[in-house]
Amino acid sequence: MLSNIGIPGLILILVIALVIFGPKKLPEIGRAMGQTLKEFKNSTRELTKDDDEQASSKENRNQ
Repeated sequence: MLSNIGIPGLILILVIALVIFGPKKLPEIGRAMGQTLKEFKNSTRELTKDDDEQASSKENRNQ
């Protein structure tokens, strides 16, 4: 889905965001979005790590 946007689409989205939120709010919104994505990525990494640990402990018990 996102691979079909392209450069002109991204520029259009940024211009619309600039018009809607203004130049003062845009950096705050970007920062909040970045922090949210970082937290989501860390949570996802922890979940997969827990799943890997559980799978390896099950394998060790079966041997």
